Amino acid sequence: MYQVDVVEAKEKLLELIEAAMRGEEIEITQDNQPVVKLVGIPKQAKPNRQAGSAKGMVWMSDDFDEPLEEFKEYME
Repeated sequence: MYQVDVVEAKEKLLELIEAAMRGEEIEITQDNQPVVKLVGIPKQAKPNRQAGSAKGMVWMSDDFDEPLEEFKEYME
């Protein structure tokens, strides 16, 4: 991790962002006091998806589309 003054950070923002994306941490200081830490966001691994992997895990009742008893009076 290295420190850079806010004025210098303003001038080198693109470089600092690229460094953070490479995994470096940058502290931005103002009046020799750290005020901001610039870090990259890690990439998230995509889940291993496979078509049909949930086969047999989901079921649907034969009467799933029948009106509910509570709503029969509204259906008349």
